[in-house]
Amino acid sequence: MKKQHLRVYSGFRLAMVLLIGMIFVGIPFPGKAGAAGSISLDAPGGGYVSDGGMVEIGGSYTDLYDIRLYVNGTSQYEVLLNDPDGDDSGTWSYMLDTSSYNGTVELVVRGLDTSTRYGVWGAPATLTVDNPAGAVPVVTITGPSEGVPLSGQVEVTIETSSPIPVSMVEVRMNRGPWQQATEQGSAYVFVLDTAGMGDRTVSLEARATNAPERYGYSPTVYAQVGNGTNEPSVPLPNQDRAMWIWEPESYKLLLNPGSRQVLESFITDTQTFGQDPVQTLYLAVGKYAGYNALEEQVDELRSFLSWAHSKNLQVHALIAGGTSPAYMGAYEKYHSHAVREMEQVINYNLAAADAEKFDGINVDIEPYISPDFRDPSRFLQQEYLDVLQKMIDRRDMAGIRLPFGPAVPKWYDTSDQGANIVWNGSSKWLSEHVQDISDYISIMDYRDTADGSAGIIAGAAGELAYADQIGKPNSVVIGVETLDIANSGDPETITFWEEGRSHMEAELDKVYTAYGQNSAFGGIAVHHYDSYRALPSYWGPGGTHWIAPDDQEAPSALAGIPSIEATSYQTIQLNYGMASDNMEVERYLIYRSTVQGFMPAASDIAGLARGLNYQDKGLLPDTTYYYRIAARDLQGNIGPLTDEVSATTESTTLKPLIVSDMNLVYSGSAVSVTLKVRDYDTGAVLTGAKVEGRFTYSAGRYTSGITGADGNVTLGSEAVIPGRQVGFEPRRIRYNGYYYASRHDLSHATLLMQNSGHEESGEQPSEGG
Repeated sequence: MKKQHLRVYSGFRLAMVLLIGMIFVGIPFPGKAGAAGSISLDAPGGGYVSDGGMVEIGGSYTDLYDIRLYVNGTSQYEVLLNDPDGDDSGTWSYMLDTSSYNGTVELVVRGLDTSTRYGVWGAPATLTVDNPAGAVPVVTITGPSEGVPLSGQVEVTIETSSPIPVSMVEVRMNRGPWQQATEQGSAYVFVLDTAGMGDRTVSLEARATNAPERYGYSPTVYAQVGNGTNEPSVPLPNQDRAMWIWEPESYKLLLNPGSRQVLESFITDTQTFGQDPVQTLYLAVGKYAGYNALEEQVDELRSFLSWAHSKNLQVHALIAGGTSPAYMGAYEKYHSHAVREMEQVINYNLAAADAEKFDGINVDIEPYISPDFRDPSRFLQQEYLDVLQKMIDRRDMAGIRLPFGPAVPKWYDTSDQGANIVWNGSSKWLSEHVQDISDYISIMDYRDTADGSAGIIAGAAGELAYADQIGKPNSVVIGVETLDIANSGDPETITFWEEGRSHMEAELDKVYTAYGQNSAFGGIAVHHYDSYRALPSYWGPGGTHWIAPDDQEAPSALAGIPSIEATSYQTIQLNYGMASDNMEVERYLIYRSTVQGFMPAASDIAGLARGLNYQDKGLLPDTTYYYRIAARDLQGNIGPLTDEVSATTESTTLKPLIVSDMNLVYSGSAVSVTLKVRDYDTGAVLTGAKVEGRFTYSAGRYTSGITGADGNVTLGSEAVIPGRQVGFEPRRIRYNGYYYASRHDLSHATLLMQNSGHEESGEQPSEGG
């Protein structure tokens, strides 16, 4: 198919980019914005019992946005907001389908603070569901016991608990086929023949079903046949340079073999930026968009690990506690989820050939996100340590060698929340407890400079010194950030995104100089693959970008037909299937129109999506929007369009406002932006509107201001090197009785090359089935 290129500079929400000799509207980044907030969960009232039907959950909130409801630590939902005057305060609600629950259900609600953009959590509440038909069986293997040598014919006994009859119980060993157990009295029995197994430890799992496609699973039992598995310990290798690979990129590597060629080309390129090669991968294997690598993509996982080892790469399974949000795995009530995820990795390794095994495990459970981390009792810190120990104990019971490495923030050895943590009979820094029990740690030492009291070198000093003290060589990996984080509450100083690769490599050279000879130093890890690969030497004319392998072939069509739902008066949610490519799909192009049967052009692009869903927010009420989607690969080739899907937004009494007349100029060593806020329908300027936004590319400051009598507001960036590319993206605007219809902002330029007078627009994507 013909190679096609698309440059996207407009059609999203209004964003401006400034260069020497170039001004254009830039690609925005999805994210969040900016007031000391609170939230409550008020309904249903205490004592309410659901019979398994729809239950309205709700409460009130003040100075918050992006509110989500979390259910039983495993599911999250975006709620409906009732904010009649558009001031980020009002009531929220969600209709929860309780047909798949029985018993006590924990509910937690979270919103983002309009001032800090950090999460604000409401007090947890519980809902009682009396719905036996929705109960999942509880399954337990009661024999054989772990740690007891087995031989000959061994009875595996299973007990179940279910308010409705269990129709079948099955057992599997080392992830083999499920085999039916026989009912004997109140238990079930499966006979395991250990003849010919030798000395090895095997994983035993059981499952029971009481309804079609509904299973309850047991914890794993590690059965010791003979002397069991006892893999010898070996010195922990240096991991430099390591790289986190999160979803969806990890699943591209599993499901789209061409992505492996792209990965190899990137991690072995030591010339473009003078970087060290990547030799260790932290590969995310959690559930994603209906995929489940450790259960359903096992063949693909084996293939990838075998390929990686043939390239002399080390691969650590990257897991996050099996909960949503991920920090919930730190709570004792949710430890079973984190332990289950650990067992899945262990069980995979027990069944895999040597070339197909994981070389370690990287655990990203971040308890400090919870407000309970600040509780004076420090109970959550203790429960976090407990779950890490439980995970390690499961590995040890299996007898395998699998280096265990939690990702930890740099301040576990300096903050009040990390001090004097009493655990296992001793009082220490939280970081020291973690280092005592783990094989290594990956410090999230996120700063954009190596030197200074807050720099990368100082940030890792305490952990390195302690690792030396306890005799753990290569056990401290220093992590750095490349992600664009300016939309969050974190400062731009924690990432190299604005400075670029040349600055990053220069700063990392200082880290290597400081710690390269330190025996505890295990290397540098970069977070994460997608942003690392996209990061240029610097943003602006003459900046160097990494170039993917040549590719003249467009991606495939997306799998299936996209699903679409209007979730509010301004928001439409799209979900769609994965496309494949001979190399790699980089982004999905979301085309939008208000005209049925439209033929997409570059001006119709609503946004770019990295994953398999897209939220289009900032739309007009009572309006039907039409969408088509195509995949774009790293070389700009665009695949076939999906069929058209449509949805109509809901009604609201709020009026839409927009941004117009936005301009960027250099102002001394910084950049300033001036923009005007108007009523969408009348064009009247709005005085007193609070505007929030962030600078982009070489700048990352998040800032705010109030419009004057002319509807204008001027905002300034941090210091910027002259000639560098800078943009601005309005994020949130508050004005009484209005909402920000950002998707209908007025832009006045696409790509304007002032030195040539040439204005470019993108080519149309290929059409085909």
